Amino acid sequence: MSNVYIAGMGATAVGEHYQRSLADLASEAARTALMNVPSIAPHHIGALYVGSAFSEELYGQSQLGAYLASMLGLSPSIPALRVEAAGASGALALYQAVQAVQHGLPVALVIGVEKVTDHLEDEIEAAQAMATDSNEEALHGVTLTAQWAMLMRRYMYEYGYSADAFAPFPINAHANGAKNPLALYRFPIDAGKYRKAAQIASPINMLDCSTLADGAAALLIVNENLARELDGVRIRIAGAAVATDHPALHRRRNPLDLSVARASAHIALGRAHLGVGDVNVWELTDPHGIAATLALEAIGCYETGTAPRHAAEGAITPGGKTPIATAGGYKARGDVGGATGIYQVIEIAQQLRGQAGATQVTNARVGFAQSLGGIGTTAVSHVLIRES
Repeated sequence: MSNVYIAGMGATAVGEHYQRSLADLASEAARTALMNVPSIAPHHIGALYVGSAFSEELYGQSQLGAYLASMLGLSPSIPALRVEAAGASGALALYQAVQAVQHGLPVALVIGVEKVTDHLEDEIEAAQAMATDSNEEALHGVTLTAQWAMLMRRYMYEYGYSADAFAPFPINAHANGAKNPLALYRFPIDAGKYRKAAQIASPINMLDCSTLADGAAALLIVNENLARELDGVRIRIAGAAVATDHPALHRRRNPLDLSVARASAHIALGRAHLGVGDVNVWELTDPHGIAATLALEAIGCYETGTAPRHAAEGAITPGGKTPIATAGGYKARGDVGGATGIYQVIEIAQQLRGQAGATQVTNARVGFAQSLGGIGTTAVSHVLIRES
């Protein structure tokens, strides 16, 4: 099997793009990724994989792969398909592209895209709730935010924390997002503002709650032969893995244990012949501090019940032991739904190339990106390595 590399990257700003269509956003991201690699033209692309969580429900568009392939002028003879796994859709689309290139496809294009802000809040909440168990949870009005809030309440009870203990997560995200020109929220916050923020789903407040917004990101994935022809630092996708669990929280043995996060992380790291301690920079699903907490503990970065304490000591900052959200994470960069996994991988690649600016992690050589669909129903992990 061929090694797999990232050749080109492109992303739009995350925001409320009322004057632009889904196709406009996807085209900008894809064309930017192609512009970065002049030796590869659209007719060289052998497959298109699109990640989007809400295509039919909000946009009224099925066959999104074929639709975007047509908009981009790609060959009509190539496979072009949409991959869906709620918030992990983009990451799963990348996983499929990696598999294809490993098994002989020279070039694949991956696009993650969402265009949600043309829709009412109730419509968006209903679309997001489809990531839960439709019969046992969504039917009764349970939202993803409410489920994370229940997990946070249980975690606080189990380990003796107050809600303020989770403040370091959004504070770090906003500090980093303030330096990211593509971020939705480019301003810092502090513990005082966090403490005074209005409740959204107690104990989660407004400053610990991400915003779903519009955006598109694209990756051009190539085999080793083509990668050797490219100038500069090469970024190899050294390991990838997917794991799944039951969508309904009450059907899991321990809801506070994101077992799929652990499984997919360890399989991906194993395929890269690395361990947790080898990773220099992380991107995790972190729409709320509790989500980042449970992921860090499940993966094995910290012992159960200790992640908030480590975060308070600066461990999650760009200079800490486990830097996360270095481009703002879900909270400040913005939650881009199924496109988020592609943004995450681009942000890790920028770190490994030394292009992360003010939030650059020193000597970053190994990066890890993980996207969750639903409340840890699907977990997709990718391990990236810098090659000189």
